[in-house]
Amino acid sequence: MAYSQAGVEARVASADPHQLILMLYDGALMAIATASHQMDIGDVAGKGQSISRAIDIIGNGLKVSLDMEAGGELSQRMYSLYEYMCMRLLHANSQNDRSALTEVSALLGELRSAWEEIRQKLAQGAPV
Repeated sequence: MAYSQAGVEARVASADPHQLILMLYDGALMAIATASHQMDIGDVAGKGQSISRAIDIIGNGLKVSLDMEAGGELSQRMYSLYEYMCMRLLHANSQNDRSALTEVSALLGELRSAWEEIRQKLAQGAPV
């Protein structure tokens, strides 16, 4: 575990802001996938911890990274979407609702893909 943590810390230290956001998406997606597996095997405590981790990443990572002034309406919409995802994850945890996990995972996956595309265009010097 300590070795894994050191690897994450090294990647964070050397990451640009776009990579950091991708890492947040990846972390949330991994936490949701883990929660889904824990739901399968009946690990209630583990599922709760994994869902809490995903909520923390979305609420205290992705949501707080929004620039509400510069981002205007888009930032407002993203904020609302992140709030919705957190509510769906709470529902998934309390009701053991796999469809809510799947829904949030799909939304995060789409956002991650769009963010990766933006990052690649910026790296190539193309307008976004």
